[in-house]
Amino acid sequence: MKTAFSSLLRFIDQIQPPKKVHAHCDVPCGVYESDSALWAVETCQKLVEKLLVLEAPATGNKQAVLEYQNTVTRAILVKEEYAQICKEQLLILWTDYFKSEHLAKWPDLHDKIWKATKQCSIVKRTVSLEEVKKLRTLVEEIAAVFKSSKS
Repeated sequence: MKTAFSSLLRFIDQIQPPKKVHAHCDVPCGVYESDSALWAVETCQKLVEKLLVLEAPATGNKQAVLEYQNTVTRAILVKEEYAQICKEQLLILWTDYFKSEHLAKWPDLHDKIWKATKQCSIVKRTVSLEEVKKLRTLVEEIAAVFKSSKS
């Protein structure tokens, strides 16, 4: 049966050869959004704010030191995770959503996204409110371009 079916498909291909198709993305248009990048950078900002006000305990209190180290470690891990999520969401927009016509309208778009993804890496390796705010500004600019491109 498998051979007969294969033969039938080859016959149909000879009668009506398949046409080559092109798609600009992996999924249907309309499922893209910038909200994920925005909430990811907001999460990074909240964690940095919490880390900056966290008080280190006296070194003599072993349990308090362990709790402090645990809190710092977990906050840093989550901050890095969300900075990576932000980077991934920006790259999805860059590689799958934005097209040539967007670059014609916003010629600095590649540069904006490149700077934002680099800034994600800076946010991952630092505990700096200033660096997170730089990222937030870049992500908001990209989100504005994205929103404008949809109207």
